[in-house]
Amino acid sequence: MDMGEARDRGLVLLGCGKMGSAMLSGWLDGGLPAQSVWVIDPYPSDWLKGRGVHLNEKMPSDPAIVLIAVKPQMMAEALPQISEYGGGRTLFVSVAAGTTIDSYERILGKAAPVVRAMPNTPAAIGRGITAITGNARTDERHMALAEALLSAVGQVVRLEGEHQMDAVTAVSGSGPAYVFHLIEALAAAGEAEGLPADLALRLSRATVAGAGALAEAAEEDPGQLRVNVTSPGGTTAAALDILMDERRGFPALLKDAVHAAAERGRELGK
Repeated sequence: MDMGEARDRGLVLLGCGKMGSAMLSGWLDGGLPAQSVWVIDPYPSDWLKGRGVHLNEKMPSDPAIVLIAVKPQMMAEALPQISEYGGGRTLFVSVAAGTTIDSYERILGKAAPVVRAMPNTPAAIGRGITAITGNARTDERHMALAEALLSAVGQVVRLEGEHQMDAVTAVSGSGPAYVFHLIEALAAAGEAEGLPADLALRLSRATVAGAGALAEAAEEDPGQLRVNVTSPGGTTAAALDILMDERRGFPALLKDAVHAAAERGRELGK
């Protein structure tokens, strides 16, 4: 199974909100013909209407892939539309948060290959990272195809199994919100030190974005990058004495925050 098969047999996108739109844009830019894509969405955007895809039309009889990108609360209504494809020839890839593989197997059947994926919001600008795991019916061809599809919006990593998905959700899925809050808090701290609010926000946004890009591009690990910019007895060291405090600094705070997110994910998945 490869993208050629998706071109020939068709790809169904169930739900086309922000994440679905980002992926569709990546596929089309990558050369997948619009006429090979069927999109089912009750409230299509103007952008989607202009893509040339089959929009809310009769679906193909034997699609290579169905990608599920509907909101969890819409799942019960949406899944019966694709249950006929559960015989084993169609790969199902889900980017819907919180819905377990077992939930899909109950509706699609045990013969259906299912890949569950957890992307994050930087996918909207092609800078996401997505973790994937498959059920017992997936093989290397299925996993490679899922990687190819999801790489349209950023990096892709494979998990050992679905048991790691709640931790991934807590780190990379929810993680962008932690970074956005860091920008907010850093700007507020700058304002408290006498900077105008707009300047403090501009400095904070650019600093966090630039440091993240440097961390991704540099050969050194983040710990070494931190050491590189920390002169003994200097201003950065004074701040890090507080931020790296074992009781009230980043390490303890983030460990508690990520644990709380993971635990909530486990509760919602029951």
